[in-house]
Amino acid sequence: MPEVMLLAQMLVLLLVIGALAGVLAGLLGVGGGIVLVPAFFYAFQTLGYGGPQLMQLCLATSLATIIVTSLRSVLAHNKKGAVDWDILSSWGPGIAIGAVLGVMVASALRTEALQALFGVLGMVIGAYLGLGKSEWRLGDAMPKGLKRALLSPSVGFLSVLMGIGGGSFGVPLMSLFNTPIHRAVATAAGFGVIIAVPSVMGFLFLEIAPEHRPPFTIGAVNLIAFGIVVAMTMITAPWGVKLAHAMDPKPLKRIFAVFLTLVALNMLRKALGF
Repeated sequence: MPEVMLLAQMLVLLLVIGALAGVLAGLLGVGGGIVLVPAFFYAFQTLGYGGPQLMQLCLATSLATIIVTSLRSVLAHNKKGAVDWDILSSWGPGIAIGAVLGVMVASALRTEALQALFGVLGMVIGAYLGLGKSEWRLGDAMPKGLKRALLSPSVGFLSVLMGIGGGSFGVPLMSLFNTPIHRAVATAAGFGVIIAVPSVMGFLFLEIAPEHRPPFTIGAVNLIAFGIVVAMTMITAPWGVKLAHAMDPKPLKRIFAVFLTLVALNMLRKALGF
């Protein structure tokens, strides 16, 4: 059995991580995965679990939490009639295919390569959060045909490589193609379910050396982290929503964009060995 002290340390770290991820998700409308992956990385590393597959462990566990949080979110948005089921049904198959390809690629890469990818993509998302304008447009409606066939797998593929749901790529994409922001957020929650379910199923079959995985890990999914973070985000996300209604979230988004960019740069620095 794992040492009691180790489990206690894991518990404290994960409680804090889950609480912060929930508040940020509710406050800023960003998915928890973009916070959870680097948080899991530093937590597991601090606890003594490193190795060439540490990032796979973080990605898989983050995506497992997204199954629950995204499903809860899409059901809540659907009650308000905010989910665009036409977009979800037409983009869903391509997104799922991209997610499966993402698992295949992520499973074959070492931690350093995945850190570098997270760093680069994190800076792109941070730049959009910090500098993006709500009036930016690439078109009047969501793409169809060849454009959709290329873009939809890309959303799933890139999201799995970062261990995130549909919000970070899906919301900007839909906004750029003239989808109202509330509808984009609601529909992106559905993207998150489509991304997370097949990817977690794949990660459950990934073998990680026993000395490199925390207690109670199946495949690359740590069950302790999954359970604690899901519970905490469900408690604290409504707090973040209340804060968002009580203050202007735009300056906070700028601050979070800077924070995310710094985290991404640090991931990139570590990947390059500096």
